Amino acid sequence: MHVGSFVLGGQFPGQGQGEALHRAVRSAEAAEESGLDTVWLGEHHFVPYGTCPSATTLAALLLGRTRRVRVGTAVSVLPTTHPVSLGEQAALLHLAAGGRFTLGVGRGGPWVDLEVFGAGLAAFEEGFPEALDLLLRWLREPRVGASAEGGRYAFREVAVVPRPAESLDGLPGPEVVVACTSPSSVRLAAERGLPMLLGMHTGDAEKAEMVALWRRHAREAGRGGDEIAGAAHVSAGVAQVEDGAGRAAETLVKAMPGWFELGLGAHVTVDGRARAMRDPVAYTEFLCSIHPVGPPRMCADRLAATAEATGIDRFALLVEGSGDLAGTEENIHRLGRDVLPLLR
Repeated sequence: MHVGSFVLGGQFPGQGQGEALHRAVRSAEAAEESGLDTVWLGEHHFVPYGTCPSATTLAALLLGRTRRVRVGTAVSVLPTTHPVSLGEQAALLHLAAGGRFTLGVGRGGPWVDLEVFGAGLAAFEEGFPEALDLLLRWLREPRVGASAEGGRYAFREVAVVPRPAESLDGLPGPEVVVACTSPSSVRLAAERGLPMLLGMHTGDAEKAEMVALWRRHAREAGRGGDEIAGAAHVSAGVAQVEDGAGRAAETLVKAMPGWFELGLGAHVTVDGRARAMRDPVAYTEFLCSIHPVGPPRMCADRLAATAEATGIDRFALLVEGSGDLAGTEENIHRLGRDVLPLLR
């Protein structure tokens, strides 16, 4: 089982943005110290829910500050960036860090980001498959050109430099993971043989259904049995390790609703469409009920139960739910010191 941290650089009420980013950087160093496998980095624009606007930039910093732990984006928002630009960054990080980088990509949301970066709503609603395919070509081929026949991208053939598939003992380039929140995104990932990143708002039953759907679409696309069985999907969740389930949940219920209300409430849709907001307290309590929140044995049992129910053995666990630097570091250390040994 591979357990990693999920870091957003969340700005909790009363905190500065620099404080949030410092906690994000320190939490990655703590993950390395504690024996976690991966640090997953979120990316957001214009909202305090996450103060990191470029997951690849922060990944570069953290790869330079660590020596063992993998660093992945969860996710880089593809509709608001050019796939070739993102592919170049991924190749650079993959080669410079000795293969420790994972590129997670996602569709994002219908936010004002699409207006600011000039992508337009169509990039979100229709353009994700085209962008993903161009990105994959960039990571796998020596030269790439694109035609805009019915699409967004057109350019003459150019050389891929640096070429990620040429080095590192024949490794095929950086791993690519796709955030999936709908049947259409599950099918998109499956047809391309890409593992999924499944959100922390979904429980084991829904994740198991998405894995089963992925396998069906992968088979229909001609993917082999070994490739399907070996797909390393990732389950996002929340972790808070304390001596007592009540104490751990209380820590999160005190801090996370204010962060959700401030951060998620700041999202602005690009086209003025109405959006529903979850009740922050109820949502926090729900997350506590389905994820590893409590004493070490309970946390280990919940991770094991998710793995058994879904077949997923990689986890990206939100560790900064207390909103406190010292509390976040202690949470990560306990996850590594007290929970991981129970899983192994």
